[in-house]
Amino acid sequence: MTETQISDREFWDARYRESERIWSGEPNAALVREVTGLTPGRALDVGCGEGGDAIWLARQGWQVTAVDVSRVALDRAAGHAADAGVADRIDWQRHTLGETFPEGTFDLVSSHFLHTLGELPREEVLRTAAGAVAPGGTLLIVGHSGMPPWETDAHPDVHLPGPEEVLADLRLAEGEWEVLVCAEHERHQIAPDGQPAVRTDNTVKARRL
Repeated sequence: MTETQISDREFWDARYRESERIWSGEPNAALVREVTGLTPGRALDVGCGEGGDAIWLARQGWQVTAVDVSRVALDRAAGHAADAGVADRIDWQRHTLGETFPEGTFDLVSSHFLHTLGELPREEVLRTAAGAVAPGGTLLIVGHSGMPPWETDAHPDVHLPGPEEVLADLRLAEGEWEVLVCAEHERHQIAPDGQPAVRTDNTVKARRL
């Protein structure tokens, strides 16, 4: 394990310790939009945070493996799952992605906002995630298209790709996948100054043939 990756774990543990809840607890809207109607099976949530997506999937009948680098986040998520009555449907696993990855294949592999200020090999991790999709299964990747409008000069070394770049970086084998969605969408949120803002995100969704 490298020093940078240890720092990533420490960074995210410290980030989650800042508050009893960092995220809303609700599932990402893109997940609900793209997964509703799929037949529940085995799902993998890559970068699950406090568990909002994993818990929603479990409530829909999925058997979920949920992965994050932060033990603080995973422990918190497990508590939320117990409160929601779906603890028996979710396997919480701590992984330093890029080093280790859950075993097996899944009917749905979902990754939402897998971004960090550290040295996460995001493209490599997402290619590994694609490899974990079972035949007939679905890959769903949602991320930010560029920095938010209130941080135009912040973190110049952080690259947030658009959907076409995400799709190209996946290197999906020709003839083995059907690309269902490759597009940007806007999301309304409140900026740190309390004012409403619009963030541009992107979705890549593909089905393994």
